[in-house]
Amino acid sequence: MIRQIGATELLLVAAVAVLMFGGAKLPDLARQSGRALRIFKAEMRAADEDEARRRQDD
Repeated sequence: MIRQIGATELLLVAAVAVLMFGGAKLPDLARQSGRALRIFKAEMRAADEDEARRRQDD
């Protein structure tokens, strides 16, 4: 079962990210991740709308 992520886990992930990517690259990495997530959500929303339209047409 999936457990909720707490503050300790978030700090650990942030520390590992800083060690792996360096502090200078993190803002760019976060920006790119945000863009990718936004595109993914838009595509999922469009797929849901297409499916709803197909169901109405049937």
